[in-house]
Amino acid sequence: MEIAMPAWIKMVPDDEADDKLLEVLKLARTPHGTVDNVMRVHSLRPETMRGHVVLYRSALHDPANTLPEWLQETISSYVSILNDCAYSLANHWANARHLIDDEKRADKIEAALHARKPEIEFDGRELALLRYAEKLTLSPGNMNKTDVDELKIAGLDDGEILEANQIIGYFNYANRCLNGLGVTTQGDVVGYYSSTK
Repeated sequence: MEIAMPAWIKMVPDDEADDKLLEVLKLARTPHGTVDNVMRVHSLRPETMRGHVVLYRSALHDPANTLPEWLQETISSYVSILNDCAYSLANHWANARHLIDDEKRADKIEAALHARKPEIEFDGRELALLRYAEKLTLSPGNMNKTDVDELKIAGLDDGEILEANQIIGYFNYANRCLNGLGVTTQGDVVGYYSSTK
């Protein structure tokens, strides 16, 4: 029987890390004090971990972002569903569910996203963003100016469009890194808002 591992490549534990890696692991620590596998999988190349941490935090957790946090996490989850990335979905849907703060509403949204029918639960700006996320994820070569124009017609400004674009782009990057290296949540604290107790 094959033993489940948190990734298909070696991940360096803290007690084997050199000073350079320890510095980057410190940067990558979560509010729980842990380093999630999404970051630790970079441990053989600390500079890619550093870049990943900075990109992640600037795309999704920048206090200057104006899109509601629950919507940022919902977009992240939808991209992860489209890419069949169980790791990102587990973490970011837990975050979205927490921020939505309504179990029945969250259940309905989750079902609509898995069915790839966001229109069942969304309209207006939110639906426009989810449709943009789907097209940019699945058909990036088919994007054109009208895709952005439709977001503007729905009431989104250029800064909000850029925020969404960066979240979508980041999750397409992260989903491929995670799926390509077989990274699992084994040993992680799942979800930003989870308690370690």
